[in-house]
Amino acid sequence: MESEDAAPRALPILDFPSTLFRPAERPSMFVDRMVIYCQAGDGGDGSASMRRESHVPRGGPNGGDGGDGGSVIVRAEQNVDSLSHVAGHRHWNAERGLHGGGQLKTGRCGKSSIVLVAPGTLVKDAKHGHLLKDLTNSGDEVIVAHGGRGGRGNKHFTTPTHQAPREFEHGAPGELRTVLLELKLIADVGLIGKPNAGKSTLLSRLSRAQPEIANYPFTTKYPNLGIVRSGFDREFVLADIPGLIEGAHAGVGLGHEFLRHVERTRILVHLVEPQPMDGSDPLENYRAIREELRLHDPALAERTELVVITKSELPDAAPAAELLSEELGHDVMLISAVTGQGLPELIHAIFRGLDEVSEK
Repeated sequence: MESEDAAPRALPILDFPSTLFRPAERPSMFVDRMVIYCQAGDGGDGSASMRRESHVPRGGPNGGDGGDGGSVIVRAEQNVDSLSHVAGHRHWNAERGLHGGGQLKTGRCGKSSIVLVAPGTLVKDAKHGHLLKDLTNSGDEVIVAHGGRGGRGNKHFTTPTHQAPREFEHGAPGELRTVLLELKLIADVGLIGKPNAGKSTLLSRLSRAQPEIANYPFTTKYPNLGIVRSGFDREFVLADIPGLIEGAHAGVGLGHEFLRHVERTRILVHLVEPQPMDGSDPLENYRAIREELRLHDPALAERTELVVITKSELPDAAPAAELLSEELGHDVMLISAVTGQGLPELIHAIFRGLDEVSEK
């Protein structure tokens, strides 16, 4: 165990001074789809009370109304990055309203129950499948189960011919609804590519995020987010999308679970491994990923894309870049997350791409 007086270990940084970093915590568990059961509170009953005071011989009815039941509200919160905190809390119940009392006392309204989710969460009715609301920004919210209305007291039933009513209303029952929460990460840039293409390594090098990295495919089992800053006034959110394989749109491999996270990214950075471990062709791998994006959502095929050959320290990197450049008709970038080669140029190219998208 290190002593308190020991000097802190220096964190690794890139060898170009223009890029600053902000630490990003790695969630212990990433959950992006969850079904919850929401029960709003019942309304309180109205009161059937009569005013009885010695100096008021004809007091009449003075029953108060019942309080409204609390609602179940889903709200987007900036500091929440997944639905993992909801995983152990499937049932959300709001308080019921209190009953009305004599002397026209209205019952207290029940407290609402608030479900905090990450921005970018789609809130759907699980039974009918329709969208209730897309919580894009922090602070957006939607009432998924409305509380029951409180019942009226007997004071409301007084008429000229019925001056001592005993009638009152019971509170209305609270709404019960099963809700599907589906998170689509909101990131400026999405890293895509075959498994083991170097996405997690690049994310950890650029943003101080700490994704799991190992020398085997499908190391990343959930998307990771990191913030990359340049200077003091520019930054973008970078998302590492778990590796896609052929047939991902139809449920093959892990990528189909996370293809929806690509939909909200503004530009894509497509990483191509020059010397795949399985001996496959880099050019065919690029085509396969592009086809999976198109089959999942044709709009993704039109998304701004930066094509990058990773692991430029390998001997096959330069030839692979030339072949891919001929295929696409424009230059392909060469980078190495290990040596730092091409990383400053990649960041500048991403900022240029973001600027061009903003101007459209």
